[in-house]
Amino acid sequence: MNPDPVVRTFLSGLLGTVSPTARFRHACRLLEHEGRSAQGFALLGRLARGGMVAAQYQVARAYLDGNGVPRSPVEGVHWMHMAARAGHVEGCFSLALMLLVDPPDHRGADGLLPVALPEGIDRWPDPVAATQWARRAAEGGLPDAQALYGYLLATGPQPVRDPQAARMWCERAARAGCPQGDLGLAVTHLSAPDQLPGTDPDAVAALIRAADSGLPTAQYMLGLLHERGWGLPADRAQAERWYARAAAQGVRPAQARYGALLLEDGADRPRNVMTAETWLRRAGLAGDREAAALLGDLHARGEAALPGDHEAVMWYRRAADRDHAVACRMLALLYRHGRGVAADAGQARHWLKRAAELGDVAAMTDLAAALVAQGQDARSTPDTPLPDFMPAAQAGDPVAAFNLAVSLHDGVGMVADPVQAASWMRRAARAGVVNAEYWYGRMLLEGDGVPMDVAHARHWLERAAGHGLADACVVAAQLRLEGKGGPRDHAGALALYQHAAHMGRAEAMFSLGALYGGGHDLPPDRALALHWFMRGAEAGNALSQFMLGRYLAKGLAGPVDRVRARYWLEQAAAHGVRGARDELDHMTRADEHAGS
Repeated sequence: MNPDPVVRTFLSGLLGTVSPTARFRHACRLLEHEGRSAQGFALLGRLARGGMVAAQYQVARAYLDGNGVPRSPVEGVHWMHMAARAGHVEGCFSLALMLLVDPPDHRGADGLLPVALPEGIDRWPDPVAATQWARRAAEGGLPDAQALYGYLLATGPQPVRDPQAARMWCERAARAGCPQGDLGLAVTHLSAPDQLPGTDPDAVAALIRAADSGLPTAQYMLGLLHERGWGLPADRAQAERWYARAAAQGVRPAQARYGALLLEDGADRPRNVMTAETWLRRAGLAGDREAAALLGDLHARGEAALPGDHEAVMWYRRAADRDHAVACRMLALLYRHGRGVAADAGQARHWLKRAAELGDVAAMTDLAAALVAQGQDARSTPDTPLPDFMPAAQAGDPVAAFNLAVSLHDGVGMVADPVQAASWMRRAARAGVVNAEYWYGRMLLEGDGVPMDVAHARHWLERAAGHGLADACVVAAQLRLEGKGGPRDHAGALALYQHAAHMGRAEAMFSLGALYGGGHDLPPDRALALHWFMRGAEAGNALSQFMLGRYLAKGLAGPVDRVRARYWLEQAAAHGVRGARDELDHMTRADEHAGS
């Protein structure tokens, strides 16, 4: 029954006296009320079309969430853009976040929405535009936006980068109690090209606060610092703990690193292949190429829970499709020998060539050897069918420049030219190719194709070490230890050796034993020295075997164990270590004297 016209007039006048703010609040309450959300959306829509900015923002959220109205990403972006242009702080922040990810489904669930981007959005994603919207929200006082703006200034496209401003905005967000601000502070430091990660104690402290607040990215980064000994004591157990927390929240690289660590024997737990395989599988299926390559290794070596060559092929292909150079080479080997797949020389050559293009030196050598076996001298014939890196290198591709430098240095596919190799290697290093930083540092250190310059060599080697390259860590640590090319820094050398040792470098394990053994600018710790000599000896390092034998023979870090001492000294003697045979002869005389 329709109300009396007099009553309608009275109600209309009464509603007209309700302020827009009150109507907005009432609409928001209805939107959150189950069963009345459509009514709330209708009221918000009228307010939004009337120009109320807060209502435009709420309408945008409703369209994006499908709350009170069928979900429509395009309409959501349209209204969010309108609110942001009017200066709505949360709208600016939300639009910035949206512009950093994949574009919305423009067609919508019903297929009736337009394919074109909403008006005012020229392309998607657009990190430059996202930075501009984040700035407006940051200047509006929103701590989360300040953290995002700082992050984009630190890691965004080159035109928007400003490291000093990045740190300032992240500090402002952190002071406001925003964990993302603490994370941003850490990221601005870790992304700085002129210093090793972890050398800024304030950044490390900020990262710890962010990780303790539950941010999974911070937890992953903290695990990385613990694993590599950057700014924190190298502690694999702590690294595992933080990786596990981040992995449980879906951080793909954390899942990969956690799985990789579980493949190693821990201080308080044995190797756990089954659990490692579970985490590596999650990361590999999500697109992590390192995890996929490790799974390929497990199956190829017969170490997986249910090993199979066909599984090795599948995982290596996943990694190879994402340009993992070693996986490409391993896939080539499987095709060559018909393991898990029909033998196919053409496929083997294809993947070997791809590995060479990606800079895998072993693949380059294998490819050159194959050509030589076919009667083609790959080291002296410029037109051999090796990958031609020159055009891409001249066009500015830094990876191609590195590959060209390696080819020129080793004379693979062309006449060796150390001077040109050094020139191209320098270009690649300056462009941030980590392997090139290491190679160029070694060339400067050895005067290989370029005048010897130890100071600059140390600079490039430490840059490569800062990116986690184990070979660079070993050489940079030695320079720090000896004070060549810069100040002597035994503590810094220790951290670099620890990282290389955790990456499996046996010579670094020996160096750690020597550093902890005394005679350096570090407190001696013979128990740790024995630990690292044992690790190095088991990894096949002859000097570690010699030192382990001496420690066990003399009881320098625990009880005397002459049986094990003799075994390790014999191993060292078999490798030609000076002094090992003398130690064995001395033990023999002592045993004979004791027997008499």
